[in-house]
Amino acid sequence: MVSRKQEKLLRYVEDGNVLKLKSYLRKHRRLSVTFAGRRGRTPLHVACVRRDDAVTRLLLKHGADPSIQDQKGNTPLHLAAREAVKKGGTVYEDLVVPLQKCCPAAMDVLNEDGITPRDVLRSMKKQQQHPGASSEEGNVAGKDHADREWYHKLFGECEDEFYQKCGRYEEDFFVPDPEPQTYNDWADRLAKEYASKRARAAGSGCRGKAPRVAEEEKRKEKERREFQEQLEAEHRRYLERAVRKEEELTHSRKSRYERGCADVFGRTSAEAVDGSRLTYRDIPWPAPKGTVEEMVAVILHGVDRSDRVSYRRYLRQQQAVWHPDRFAQRCGERLAETDRHRILDMVTALSQALNKLSESVR
Repeated sequence: MVSRKQEKLLRYVEDGNVLKLKSYLRKHRRLSVTFAGRRGRTPLHVACVRRDDAVTRLLLKHGADPSIQDQKGNTPLHLAAREAVKKGGTVYEDLVVPLQKCCPAAMDVLNEDGITPRDVLRSMKKQQQHPGASSEEGNVAGKDHADREWYHKLFGECEDEFYQKCGRYEEDFFVPDPEPQTYNDWADRLAKEYASKRARAAGSGCRGKAPRVAEEEKRKEKERREFQEQLEAEHRRYLERAVRKEEELTHSRKSRYERGCADVFGRTSAEAVDGSRLTYRDIPWPAPKGTVEEMVAVILHGVDRSDRVSYRRYLRQQQAVWHPDRFAQRCGERLAETDRHRILDMVTALSQALNKLSESVR
């Protein structure tokens, strides 16, 4: 049965949200990415059907198993090989090569029709015998269009991440593995064609290009540079907003803490006429659901530590507030019996942290 976390992961894979998927996997490091969804397909199956090489590499990096078969016996490598045959272009390098490198044995897994991924790729080899110059130019134009779509898609994902308090994103979504160049004659021939093309480009340089092509490359470079600058500006604004939000949150906690101390510690047992007992939630903790370190941070918020005299005086005041004996004198009779031990344990821990801090500034 698929858990709710796995359903959310599968939805990110189906939507192609690389940034959200990477952040989600970083947050849930122990979450398994190898599980069967609809029609017995794993997230790796779905990524291969969508021809999403970034998601595929990310899933493989987090331990996805390329040998899992769906209800029809197809592995992710079966689906990737079919997409490579249908679409051509760089699908083979983007999908088939990483899967084959991760699990070479999957190349010979039979599905219900008795076909292996190797059999599917043989048909592609036959189709690639006479590629032609026009197909090469089409692939280059298609790659440029795909790059532009990827940049705009990345910008949209970054905008979503900016409004999450703890979200982070990185520019390097994945590190592509080097192409093994080992798939029989087809891979050898393809490598020779690419090497020949690079040699011609290095020899001729920009002198052999038409003015229109050179102008188009300048325009694309300008778009990429402007887009990168826009991303960096958005990231700076996001960090500034996060700092302001954290500052406002800490200031609000400090104000609530001071009001709570005046209200709770300012009353004696005789003044508590309603006879109500103090539970753990009624104690004016600096950070009610935080750790001792977070509570100390709220207590020291806004204190000038450069003025050592005033700083030590403030620490002594706080030590007096949270000293276990003095706390018991002020509030011991009003504590609820169900929360008494929990309250006193936290008071002791907070007092020890303040004492240790006071000793460090002497």
